Amino acid sequence: MNSDLSQFHQPVSKLFPKLKRSDWEQFALEPDQIAFFRENGYLANIRLLDDAQVTQLATELEEIKDPSHPLHHLFYEFHSNESSNPNAVLFHSLGHWRITEGFHDVLWNPAFVVVASQLLGNKAVRFWHDQLFSKPAHHGGVVAWHQDYSYWTRTTPMQHLTCWIGLDDANRENGCLCYIPGSHKWGLLDKPELAGDMDGLERFLNNDQKKQFANKVFIEMKKGHGSFHHPLLVHGSYENKSPRSRRAFVINVFAEGTVSDSNDTLLEGVPAISKGNKMEGQFFPLLGDPLAIY
Repeated sequence: MNSDLSQFHQPVSKLFPKLKRSDWEQFALEPDQIAFFRENGYLANIRLLDDAQVTQLATELEEIKDPSHPLHHLFYEFHSNESSNPNAVLFHSLGHWRITEGFHDVLWNPAFVVVASQLLGNKAVRFWHDQLFSKPAHHGGVVAWHQDYSYWTRTTPMQHLTCWIGLDDANRENGCLCYIPGSHKWGLLDKPELAGDMDGLERFLNNDQKKQFANKVFIEMKKGHGSFHHPLLVHGSYENKSPRSRRAFVINVFAEGTVSDSNDTLLEGVPAISKGNKMEGQFFPLLGDPLAIY
C-alpha cells in the first residue's frame, strides 16, 4: 500500500487475526503475573509474535531504515543515529505504523491488546505512538536510564503502558532491556538525553535511589517475546559490542479517556489536540475494548 495507513483503524493484512471475545481468555494473564507487575513495575517474557511475524517485521524494519523510502515523510521522528558518537549507533524512529502493513497491524495483535488492557485495569486500550530501536553489531549505542512518562507529560492522567518486543534474541551481550524493579514508585523524575550518557539520570536521584541500581534486572528474551512496563519504571539498555544485531520495536498505549495537556503539537506532523480534549482521532486509534468485543 502506498497511502498513510493511519487512515485505517483495523488490520489491513492477514498477518494477525482479528480480535475476538475468546482471545480475552486465551491470552489473559494469571493473577500472580498482574501482582508481579504491580509490585515490580514490569512483566517480561510474554510471547507475542510467531516466527513468521518476526521475519515479516524484521524485513519491514530494514526497508524503512532507508531514508530514501518513498513514505519516509510519514515518520514523526527519524534518527539514523540518535547518538552523537558514530561508534555508538542507535537507530531510533517513531511513526512506522503509518508506513508498513506489518507495523500497522501489530497494534491490533490480540496477544498484545489483551495483556495491555489487563495491565491498564481492564480498560479500553488506545494507541499513543510507536518506536523502532536498532543497535547494530559491534558498535551499537546505549539507551540511557529514563522513565517514559517524563517524555509524555503532555498527556494526562498518567494511565500509560509500554511494550518492548524483540526482533532479535536479546541478552546482556547485545544490549538487552534493563529494569530497576520497583522504581515506578519513585514518582516522576526529570528526563535525561535518551541516547547520551547511560547514567545521565543519576543527577536527579537521591542516595537511596542510586543504591537500587545494584538490583537492576537484565531482560533477556528470545525474539518474538515482549516486556510490558509501567510509565514511571526506570529502564535503559547498554551498548552492543557483540557480533549480533539487537532490533526491537515498542508500542506505547494509554487507557481510554486520556486527554491532551498541551496546546502544542503532540507528535511532529500531527494536528494539535487542544488542552483538556480527549486523545482520539486518526492518529490515536482505539485498539481494543474488553466491553465491546464479541
